[in-house]
Amino acid sequence: MTTRSLQADDALKDFMPREITLDGITKRVYVAGIGPAVLVMAEMPGISPHVARFSRWVREADFTVYLPSLFGRDGAVPGAEEGAAVFQRACVSAEFRAFAADEASPVTQWLRALARQAHQECGGPGVGAIGMCFTGNFALALMLEPAVLAPVVCQPSLPLTDPSGIGMAPDDLRVVRQRLAQEDLTVLAYRFAGDRFCQAQRFAAYAQALGDRFVGHVLPDSAANPDVPPFFAQHIQSPHSVVTAHLIDATGEPTIAARDEILAFFGQRLAS
Repeated sequence: MTTRSLQADDALKDFMPREITLDGITKRVYVAGIGPAVLVMAEMPGISPHVARFSRWVREADFTVYLPSLFGRDGAVPGAEEGAAVFQRACVSAEFRAFAADEASPVTQWLRALARQAHQECGGPGVGAIGMCFTGNFALALMLEPAVLAPVVCQPSLPLTDPSGIGMAPDDLRVVRQRLAQEDLTVLAYRFAGDRFCQAQRFAAYAQALGDRFVGHVLPDSAANPDVPPFFAQHIQSPHSVVTAHLIDATGEPTIAARDEILAFFGQRLAS
């Protein structure tokens, strides 16, 4: 994979931008690769160069990446002021439920339809999905779509006001739990030990709700990259983004091991 600067905006020229209309709603989705589909749902404040890098790793692992634009300026380095403005707009948007402990964000219905279409376009046993930060718990909500077989929950940060909240209606959670058991599926999850936005209570809640179908990994804070974009430096101020901004791209690093585990998980679940 070509090395690109993470300090400059990414033009995303190696992705095909598509305007996809589902349920009467149109969103831009960046698509690249060949193979079973994997939805990569960007963290706040949007499709940064770090998110694009992770998406390219997924593509290079022989998957077709579907990278929907949900908020922010596509390809932009997360600036402090711009990122804060994106976050504030998302918190009051009708598409998201940033503070609801027992309700999924409405945008997940559109994302489920995207997963269904991606499966139809790419074939294979099913679709993978990874959510991060603001979209972290979306990967679990996407399990209401039967095509989704490999959900990865990275540093799920919603609901913002309840550290032990999952952000999913009890009836929907029961459906997901039943699917996991009947189809012998698991939910892979990652967080840093000292993450202020995804604390231990949240993983405990997931474990209580999903039992041994929830496979949570907690990385030490020392594994986080201290060299992060301005938005993270000013507004996050703790280890947070396991496979993007806080990943250390070097052999033997725990964050690289997490990336490789996620790619292997997709390969195991989505192999024909």
